[in-house]
Amino acid sequence: MSGRITSLANPTVKAVRALHLRKERDETGLFVAEGLKNVTEGVEQGHAPHILMYGPEAASHPLLKKAVEATRATRGEVIEVTEAILAKVSRRDNPQAVVGVFRQTYRGLDQIDPRTAPCWVALHRVRDPGNLGTIVRTADAAGCGAVILVGECCDPFSVEAVRATMGSIFAVPLVRASEAEFAGWRANWPGSVVGTLLSASVDHRSAAYQKPALILMGNEQQGLPPEMAGLCDVNVKIPMRGRADSLNLAVATGIMIYAAT
Repeated sequence: MSGRITSLANPTVKAVRALHLRKERDETGLFVAEGLKNVTEGVEQGHAPHILMYGPEAASHPLLKKAVEATRATRGEVIEVTEAILAKVSRRDNPQAVVGVFRQTYRGLDQIDPRTAPCWVALHRVRDPGNLGTIVRTADAAGCGAVILVGECCDPFSVEAVRATMGSIFAVPLVRASEAEFAGWRANWPGSVVGTLLSASVDHRSAAYQKPALILMGNEQQGLPPEMAGLCDVNVKIPMRGRADSLNLAVATGIMIYAAT
């Protein structure tokens, strides 16, 4: 389908705007990706938009034409809209000229083949969507196999998290698992499972990482609880030389990813 919408009260506009709410994302299995770059990343990774909205200024862009073709090929909806509508669905005063609605994709632990990548990331109860999105982007840059979300985590498909991935949401497989599921699965991991603890005695630069390495990180407030740290072959620390006694989770995870690879 193709069309043009100018009314802020249009049901499709309201439905896309509602995807800012986790409840709506969970019920529909959809999420919003803003900007032509992010939409193009999705298309290039084989994810055609369910709904594609664009403003007049983007209409002639060659990358948009590819996105339109991909959307139509899967019987998605292509809609030209006004800047006011883009601002409403993005909840921004200066919105991107293109917005895509995509289907969420998760994999199971049983779909992971550790031999396909040198490094993998597991996050226990991560709370901040900006951190999560940045970690997904870093995992993509380093060639990690997947990001595994353990326990109750924030939503990787929230608008804030997707923005922080800069398109890597389409490139890095995401896996969800309970603590019990992760513990049982981790028992057969062929390489090193590495955690970070302030109380650890091993420097992250001197640890022996046996590939494939599985980096397990705790959340922003509490770090790794004892039961999760106990799942690790080795726990390491990142030295603090200044007055700060901790690092941002995304920064610490990035350091660990590159140390292990």
